[in-house]
Amino acid sequence: MPSLRWPLPALVAWAAGWGLLLALSSMPLPGWALLALAWLPSCAVAASAAGPWRRVIVLAGLPLALVLSGSTVQVPVWAWLVVALCIVALYPLSAWRDAPLFPTPLRALTGIAPHLHLHLPRRARILDAGSGLGHGLRALQQAFPDARIEGVERSGLLVWLARLRPGTPPSERGDMWSTDWSVFDVVYLFQRPETMSRAWAKACAEMREGAWLVSLEFDVPGRRADAQALARAGGSRPVLAYRIPGSISRDRGETRGDTRGDTRGDTRGDRPAP
Repeated sequence: MPSLRWPLPALVAWAAGWGLLLALSSMPLPGWALLALAWLPSCAVAASAAGPWRRVIVLAGLPLALVLSGSTVQVPVWAWLVVALCIVALYPLSAWRDAPLFPTPLRALTGIAPHLHLHLPRRARILDAGSGLGHGLRALQQAFPDARIEGVERSGLLVWLARLRPGTPPSERGDMWSTDWSVFDVVYLFQRPETMSRAWAKACAEMREGAWLVSLEFDVPGRRADAQALARAGGSRPVLAYRIPGSISRDRGETRGDTRGDTRGDTRGDRPAP
């Protein structure tokens, strides 16, 4: 189950719960026992889920469906199809490997900005990879007011909704994994733990020496962040910044030698300011 692409584990757990309800409904069991047994698949999947939000989603799915099914408000069958279509529009099947719609708090990146300003050229170009409704774009705009900020988002509906928000930096519909990162000084993402190794490999393969990969909450496995700060909003989640080192093994996205970072103002490898 943990090897399945999210949200397939949640769908399997909910389907198994409904199956148990149907299979056990003819047995002389009290209602609470029947519901507890049907909830066991969700509990098992939630125990192995990565992150609290996934656990909440898995555990709440079956009870919520039961409440809606037994409510006094009659929900027509076609309504579930509408909900499914809306979910696919917001979260295309091709994006299931990526993070769901988790917004970046507005002031989350202001703490990491001073570490990066020392090493960035004027009018630095910054990409929000997976820009969603534009929350990350606005947070980047607040933290880096002089930068050129843009986003890329796979969901066309989210891109359209983001453009309706006044003052939001521009975003385009596209795949963050096929977008060329080499033209950016900073790539920001709020992904999921499973995709951070892939993001680091892409950053090392494409971005220039001295550029930055910035992640909210999730770290790059096996690598120490070159700069770190707590998000100024959204609790105690860390903001982690990784500087692209020299001597990159471009075919594997790995570094040779010592890759320990330094945020004390060493600007070797940076492009000169225009």
